[in-house]
Amino acid sequence: MTESKKPHYLGHRQRLKEKLTENSRSLADYEILELALAMVLPRRDTKPLAKELIERFGSLKDAIMARPDQLDGIKGVGAGVKSQWTLMQELFARLGEASARSGKPLSDPTDVAKAAMARIGNKGVEEFWTAFLDSKNRVIAWEQVSKGTVNATPVFPREIMATALRLEATSIILAHNHPGGDPTPSVEDVMLTEKVMETARGLEVRVLDHIIVTDNDFYSFNDHGRMR
Repeated sequence: MTESKKPHYLGHRQRLKEKLTENSRSLADYEILELALAMVLPRRDTKPLAKELIERFGSLKDAIMARPDQLDGIKGVGAGVKSQWTLMQELFARLGEASARSGKPLSDPTDVAKAAMARIGNKGVEEFWTAFLDSKNRVIAWEQVSKGTVNATPVFPREIMATALRLEATSIILAHNHPGGDPTPSVEDVMLTEKVMETARGLEVRVLDHIIVTDNDFYSFNDHGRMR
């Protein structure tokens, strides 16, 4: 292909890459998204799609964290783009979980809140996760306990305790998300916390906190004095 016949966006894309290398902060949000899309759509001008996604979802973060079902029907978004989005979201989740998975003692339960926000804050259905800690407050495991619907997830306290005993955990931190965007606990959330605490007491396992998250906020039972 001659220089004159090359698609116009290739030169633009090359200039963006050079700009990225020289000063990554100088790129606009849609330009960052352009380059991310170009990885799976190399033969397409990705600028219009990048702008459309940011306009539709409101920000770069919200565009990247969009669920697969939210991407349905957007022209130009196929299996390749959805796979790329899953990869970026998994990368974001693992970076957010880093402090909770580091093997160092947790100095603050909010490290688990950050992990939960990164992992499940943007999910469209409720997921219940638990951090299992040893006697030095180091995270042994950070595991999904159950997955439910938009406003509920089945959780069985004895199953959580069985896992705690298997892992020889001395304490746990509960966490789940509220897809509706409000982390305020429901009556059911309070009752569940009390049931888990009651079950844990008989097995000498401490429940340090129950954290409810959204994509940008969280509620801590411990911070609100509700773990007695």
